[in-house]
Amino acid sequence: RCSDQVVVMKVRVPAIRRFEPAEGLMVLEDLGDDMLETRLLAGAPRAPLYEAAIDQLARLRAAAEARPGGCVAFTRSFDRDLYRWELEHFVEWGLEAWKGARLSPAEREVVDGHFDRMARALAAEPKGFTHRDYQSRNLTVLPGGAQAVIDFQDALLGPRQYDLVALLRDSYVELEPALVEAMLARYLGRLHDAGGPRLEPAPFREVFDLLTVQRKLKDAGRFVFIDRVKGNPGFLPSIPASLRYVRDAFARRPDLAGLQEVLARHVPELR
Repeated sequence: RCSDQVVVMKVRVPAIRRFEPAEGLMVLEDLGDDMLETRLLAGAPRAPLYEAAIDQLARLRAAAEARPGGCVAFTRSFDRDLYRWELEHFVEWGLEAWKGARLSPAEREVVDGHFDRMARALAAEPKGFTHRDYQSRNLTVLPGGAQAVIDFQDALLGPRQYDLVALLRDSYVELEPALVEAMLARYLGRLHDAGGPRLEPAPFREVFDLLTVQRKLKDAGRFVFIDRVKGNPGFLPSIPASLRYVRDAFARRPDLAGLQEVLARHVPELR
């Protein structure tokens, strides 16, 4: 079970109070409603909260890489097809359904070429245990100040940068650039301190930006999908932040200028 595995990694998760596999039922410990997001909205200083979240994520990743296996998360992974499907999700729901736009054949060729290269590049990155939604609404702050992780049922194998994108490019909480830079540097240091590899900052940041484009385009499309198909408009206010992150990452990745040019014709927020 993934919950057992993250306990071994010295990460606080809800305890399993009861498990009835025949009925498909599990009773988990109630960790309360005080989330990282609610602390931030209440005006708590950001740096200490994110330092704790980064330190925990580095411990989790280093331990998982040293001791792979133990739950279903290690049997599935991000691959080229999944990355590609998520990017197409943006075209279908963010561009076509939300903006009412259609790519011309020439534009489609450009977009497909970039999407294919992005998906292949990300799929080639070293993979390890990835929470997938390690963000402000999935980190519970306990009475003593420690942070607990919830909502890890979608965990799988992915790049080291993926959970950092979820946390530092959170659609629900925008962080100032200086804090993002400080937390990226902190993660690299803490990962090595916890027994992980020593990674070079520049190429690490390049993948972080590439994943930002992929993940946040997917998120923007997904939020429209949840509104149109699931009848839940609650995520629509998070679309602008998601697209701002993509625009910022485009500025750092000049190799994606052709993709930005095409998408921005139909989604002005990406200009």
